Amino acid sequence: MKKVSTFTLAAAMIVLFAFKSDENATWSLDKAHAKLSFTVTHMMVSDVEGWFKSFDAKITGTQADFSDAVAEMTAEVSSINTDNEMRDNHLKSADFFDAAKYPVITFKSKTFKKISGNSYKVTGDLTMHGITKTIVLDALCRMGMNPKSNQPIAGFKITGTIKRSDYAIGTSMADNMISNEVIVIANAEFDKK
Repeated sequence: MKKVSTFTLAAAMIVLFAFKSDENATWSLDKAHAKLSFTVTHMMVSDVEGWFKSFDAKITGTQADFSDAVAEMTAEVSSINTDNEMRDNHLKSADFFDAAKYPVITFKSKTFKKISGNSYKVTGDLTMHGITKTIVLDALCRMGMNPKSNQPIAGFKITGTIKRSDYAIGTSMADNMISNEVIVIANAEFDKK
């Protein structure tokens, strides 16, 4: 029993040391364990899902609980994928995202507020289709240690709802054809550098 207690204490100390405050910690995206996706409703009856095949993100901050974190994300519009080539090409056109004119979507957080436990509210600026709007997202954070590298890792599930009309995307499409509200879901694992 004493051996288990000693091991538990030692493990807890290692985790606490690994996640202690840093002067300037950077967390890099593990792209093999990340997905940036969205869902819209078609004809008011079915959900259509899509994602961006090419995106990157990083988190910087000094606090172990991410309370002062700054999250930044970029996504290439031309990498949009809904498993339908004709629809993907239409989404890239000037009718929707206009990938030729606005090739990148960006997000940069302003605040990373801990609500309770591992739940956060992330407020930041989303720039898409040449328009920047402040949005609020929900984030769930889980932290651990990578047993292969013995380095800290953090996983985030980020969810929120935006309106395509706020970004003048698909303005010729009525809401009963394609929902104005778009659900955004990002699952991302980060490695501490």
